[in-house]
Amino acid sequence: MLVAAFRGWNDGAQGASLAASFLAQAWNAERFADIDPEDFFDFQAVRPQVALEDGLTRRIDWPENAFFRASIPNADRDAVLLLGVEPNTHWRTFTGEIVELTRDLGVELVVTLGALLADVPHTRPAPVTGSASDPKLVDELGLAASRYEGPTGIVGVLHDGCRRSGLPSASLWAAVPHYASLVSSPKAAHALCARLGSLLDVELDLTDLERASEAYERQVSQVVATDEETEQYVRELERRRETLGEELDVPSGDTLAEELTRFLREHEERRREEEERDDQ
Repeated sequence: MLVAAFRGWNDGAQGASLAASFLAQAWNAERFADIDPEDFFDFQAVRPQVALEDGLTRRIDWPENAFFRASIPNADRDAVLLLGVEPNTHWRTFTGEIVELTRDLGVELVVTLGALLADVPHTRPAPVTGSASDPKLVDELGLAASRYEGPTGIVGVLHDGCRRSGLPSASLWAAVPHYASLVSSPKAAHALCARLGSLLDVELDLTDLERASEAYERQVSQVVATDEETEQYVRELERRRETLGEELDVPSGDTLAEELTRFLREHEERRREEEERDDQ
């Protein structure tokens, strides 16, 4: 099984990348391969980072898409984890390299993790939706058929590549509060890992994520309490959640298009700020 998560538009409040990183640590995963970033990134948009080693030597850290191998405890299959960053260019070629590697390794199932911004309160467990395009897989995993139409990210392109190559794939998405989008959400990571565990019929020790979720809720609540309007809004979201239960409406294409526009605008603003700092 390949489990993939990408930082970027598919990763609201870093819920998906945090979940994948947690799995890599929990399963003692070992890195064994990388995708060369040279052909897939605009380094002015996703800048490499300079780091110091021993306080003296400068090292360049490039945007990474790395593969890790792991044995899942008490499971009848192994896992390959793909942790990385959504590329800027050549998405079909990028996807082709991933699919080719899955063939070489004998991968039988691809599961992607994602997190989206939604009208959900930070004081409740993060809702998770799951979908698959293959009718047989939908029945086997108890998911829903994907009916979404609209803008997509590298996750959508990867699933299309899997479909074209006959490789079963499924997608899990956690919803995170849009008003706390700049805060990493361990609640979303917890929800994704719990849902993945149920799909695999394996138990995961999520104690660390549970503790982090409690701290996250306290911190966000403290900030929300400083603004009466936001506090009232969160109470309304809590009321809706109690009415709807765990049900989550998948955002429309227009909603995701607006979110993509917002993401690109904020990305461009960060890029200009970095360039201004570099010029100083």
